[in-house]
Amino acid sequence: MNERKRSNRKKWIWIGVGVVVVLLTAVLVVPRLFGDQLAARQQNQLASTGDTVTAFTGDLTANATASGQVEAQREARLALTTSGEVAEIYVSVGDHVAAGDPLLKLDTAVLERAVQSAQEALRIQEANLAALTAPPTQSALASAQASVTSAQAQLDDLKAGPSEEDIAASEANVRAAQANVWAANEQLQLAQSGASEAEIASAQAELIGALGNRDSTQELYDKLLECFDIDTPDGQSFNICPGLGNPEEQTRFNLATAKANVDAAQAKLDALLAGPDSDAVAIAQASLAAASAQYDAAQANHDLLLKGASDAQVVAAEAALAQAQANLDALVDGPSEAQQTAAEVAVEQARVSLQRAERNLAEATLVAPFDGVVTAVNINEGETASGVLMQIVDEGSLEVVLSVDEVDIGDIAVGQPASITLETWPDTVLNGSVVSIAPSATQDNTAVVSYKVYLNLGETDLPVRVGMTANADMQTKNYQNVLLVPNEAINVDRSRGLYSVNRLTTDADGNQTIEEVQVTIGLRDGDNTQIIDGLAEGDVLVVGNASPVFQFGSGPPPGADNGGGPFGGG
Repeated sequence: MNERKRSNRKKWIWIGVGVVVVLLTAVLVVPRLFGDQLAARQQNQLASTGDTVTAFTGDLTANATASGQVEAQREARLALTTSGEVAEIYVSVGDHVAAGDPLLKLDTAVLERAVQSAQEALRIQEANLAALTAPPTQSALASAQASVTSAQAQLDDLKAGPSEEDIAASEANVRAAQANVWAANEQLQLAQSGASEAEIASAQAELIGALGNRDSTQELYDKLLECFDIDTPDGQSFNICPGLGNPEEQTRFNLATAKANVDAAQAKLDALLAGPDSDAVAIAQASLAAASAQYDAAQANHDLLLKGASDAQVVAAEAALAQAQANLDALVDGPSEAQQTAAEVAVEQARVSLQRAERNLAEATLVAPFDGVVTAVNINEGETASGVLMQIVDEGSLEVVLSVDEVDIGDIAVGQPASITLETWPDTVLNGSVVSIAPSATQDNTAVVSYKVYLNLGETDLPVRVGMTANADMQTKNYQNVLLVPNEAINVDRSRGLYSVNRLTTDADGNQTIEEVQVTIGLRDGDNTQIIDGLAEGDVLVVGNASPVFQFGSGPPPGADNGGGPFGGG
């Protein structure tokens, strides 16, 4: 039995020696050619349950992979604020344009007329302001003073009531009107019955009297309308022509009456001389009716004259005087602050309207906001402009926009390098880096939460275009000279959140045991896991679930699979 143990021990010693030789070869030769990490991966890449792997020191890089599209940082959908018919289109899809280049222009005839109209309105308002603020002329002051004097005189006349002369003239008018009625009545009777020589002589005398009364009344009326001079306190003299008033109205009425009396006397005489006829009777009847109307009017005017001015007339005269005085004061004092402010506001409003009209005219031409390429033209010449007319992108601002799952977004940071490939050229890798990360998430119909991550696109000679599909690997972490083991060697107890490995140890006699060792892990990639605590470089691990500790050579533990492998029986 002891002999058998010694034989097995020798056997395992030779196996151990062979393993050490292989390990030394891998440590000394392979790292020189491919690096420590590559050698360890080659050694462990085919590890499966029951195989052994070795903890080693190497570099570990973690990447996050995402897909997206090439987009332009500067992309514009261009429209006009002014509507109208498109007169000219200067570009086509694919044309390169510079900032400020015209793209299209509307028919500007209406807009140009609007500018001219606004210019004229501004000139008018500026002229109004200049006239308002200019000092008054001497003629304007004299006219305003004369208006005040006239209004005061009319008010004084109303308040003073009719004079004895006015009453006498009014009574004379009434008597004259009464006489006209009598005369018209006599004329009617004469027309109806014929006239004697005495009546004819009387009619002739009456005509002569009427003519004399008319001429004297005309002379009185002309005298009443003559202008006169007045002297002001400052030594100036002004020629004043009286306005309308009760004396002028009364005299004008008397003159009209006198003329009517002449006509009536002439008609009466003519009728007497002509003898009675139906036409003469009709004329006489009309004359009587007219004379009666004139008498009624003269009597009504006389009654009003005796009654005096009404309160309404006095109030109206006072208002006229106040207005005339206000006009004079306004000329002397100049415009009020409110008037000047209103005029200045009107000027400013006209100026704003002109600026708006000029802006509308300028905006009738659509221009490129930046250097770029025209990607869409949505309008034709002759059509009415509305909505988005053109689209332009800045090819110098291309970037890759990725949609990164919320699981990975925590490992993404601005400045991280990225390797970018485009579906159009999958074998060409472009270098880039993370420029920014969207602060809020997007969510699709599948309830997947993701974030937009923006990468700059490194320089390339490839004709990259907006909308191309892009894939990117972003290096999230890079650890150097850390303890690593292949991922297959890590056992996970998910219920307790613990990690462990099966460490293989060999004592001085060549006996090997497998021990389950809890470890603390760190970063991991698709091949290896970082060991923070629990192992040392060179530790040999058995791939597979944790097994009870046992000694090789004494048979497998109870219940162990004896189906083969380096630790199986046989």
